[in-house]
Amino acid sequence: MLVLASKSKARHAMLEAAGVVIESLPPNVDEEALKAGLQADGVTARNLADALAEAKAVRLSRRIGPALVLGGDQVLALEDGSMLDKPLDRDDAKAHLQLLSGKKHKLFSAAVIADQGSPVWRHVDIATLTMRPLSDTFIDSYVEAEWDNIRHCVGCYEIEAHGAQLFSDIKGNHFTIMGLPLLHLLDYLRVRGVMTS
Repeated sequence: MLVLASKSKARHAMLEAAGVVIESLPPNVDEEALKAGLQADGVTARNLADALAEAKAVRLSRRIGPALVLGGDQVLALEDGSMLDKPLDRDDAKAHLQLLSGKKHKLFSAAVIADQGSPVWRHVDIATLTMRPLSDTFIDSYVEAEWDNIRHCVGCYEIEAHGAQLFSDIKGNHFTIMGLPLLHLLDYLRVRGVMTS
């Protein structure tokens, strides 16, 4: 069995759908403080995603003892390297979409597995997404209709749902966009005997 250091319903559902026997527990990491400190040090989006995933996995692993613990995180970076977080409210979501409209951005999805308090495996995957030009009218109606689904999503979209309407081009793995480098993770779980090969 794998323990997910998160209460993310999306990651839990993704793993469960792939046949992974999983339990989800909160990692009890002050993610905002950790993120702020790392960003103040000028960390890149890729390394931020990796560090946050590691912090969650290691913290929970130290607390629960022998078990494979998975931490995951996703960071969105604009072409200039600046990063967007989850929207604070509907107006913030609309501002994010106006910023992303007609441009490319990258999603960095990180996964780290810890065993007995130490990281033993990690992977960061990247997807590049090009958002089509969006009208203010479209953005307003989209955010109003989808707010409950996108309020916890960086970029303000769920690619597996109506968020597909936002894009003109996508390069990268579908699971990476959803928040987890799933295929690489499944390979490691087979190596560890958590899943059959």
